[in-house]
Amino acid sequence: MKRTRLKRRGGLGRIAERLVWLANGIAESGSRVEDRYWEQQLSSAIDEHLADDEEEALNAALDHLYSTEPRAYDELADFIESRAECAAGAFATHDVVLVAAPVLAWSRYRIPASNIPPAVLANLRVHLQAHVLAKGARLALADFLFSPDQLPQGYCATAEFAKVLGTAAMDNHDLRIDTEGMPETAQFLSDTRYLLTAVAVPRGEALFRWQEDDGSRDTARDQWRTQGGACLAPLLPGCAIDLVLPESYFAASRAADKDSRPYSVRASVAYLGTALETPAANLRAVIAPFWDRQLEEYRVGITVRGSEQVVHGVVWPLLGAEDDSTDCAAQIEAVLRECGVNDIVHLDHQFPLEYCDDCGAPMYPSPEGEVVHAEMPEDRAEQMPRHLH
Repeated sequence: MKRTRLKRRGGLGRIAERLVWLANGIAESGSRVEDRYWEQQLSSAIDEHLADDEEEALNAALDHLYSTEPRAYDELADFIESRAECAAGAFATHDVVLVAAPVLAWSRYRIPASNIPPAVLANLRVHLQAHVLAKGARLALADFLFSPDQLPQGYCATAEFAKVLGTAAMDNHDLRIDTEGMPETAQFLSDTRYLLTAVAVPRGEALFRWQEDDGSRDTARDQWRTQGGACLAPLLPGCAIDLVLPESYFAASRAADKDSRPYSVRASVAYLGTALETPAANLRAVIAPFWDRQLEEYRVGITVRGSEQVVHGVVWPLLGAEDDSTDCAAQIEAVLRECGVNDIVHLDHQFPLEYCDDCGAPMYPSPEGEVVHAEMPEDRAEQMPRHLH
């Protein structure tokens, strides 16, 4: 998840002012002893405000620091995320962490967001305990495969969900999710689904397999992709999937955001290969930067060689500390070439961040340097998903 803040009007309230002061304190600390003091004060304050649903004050403090004190902003963001995904200190004797296991998927059909049957939950539990979690960790799985729109919205909602799922983890039981009123999921060619679990261990003990002497992240990732992927594939019929390593909620979400960018490019090339019955070598890609007040993303317009019509597009958003000095265009080109697309055009003009007035879809760069709507040929248009990432 990209940490992008929008400046708000008005002065800081009392709660936000204290959070800013504490975050500056830890950012300027000169020793571990001083660190511990600021950490305890900041953790206690954040736990209180998460419990009191002070979402606006938390965001106001982050907004203020984003433009004035980058180091303090990073400290405060890390602490808020950590306290939210750890259920804001709700458990006295155990460390409890909300863990996300993202699944990248693409399909010509609708990508499901659905309930997970008990038998599949039982298998997922076995593989998480065997390959991802530390020995003896308790866990609870939510019995639903979430789309991004269906995840907890905001830090306070995340902390509350972590508390509910964490309570189930203390009992080593899974959690049934009430799906009534859950937001609808838009149709995308490629998207992410989230398996959510809470993990509980006695205070100070290892949470993950790679924290143990004979474990590693690479082994955990490989085993989870193989074993967990076999469990999850039946829940996503007609989809090609790839699994991201399960980690604490916000870290896993950011990893999914990062991995989804090249995944979307590969998915688009594969989709066009089947939908248009054309090899990747017969495609041309146009890469261009799109700006608002600053560089926000790159967009890729894809045409069939010999035609100027943009038939498809991909958005590559900037994440984290990336800016106009980051060579994202080269990264996009490398992925395209891996897929077999060799006809690649780079445009340096600063394009405006435009969307279609009728359907809201992003507008993409054409070989002529214009911003246009992606349109499949008329005889193939019915195969196109409504929206595209």
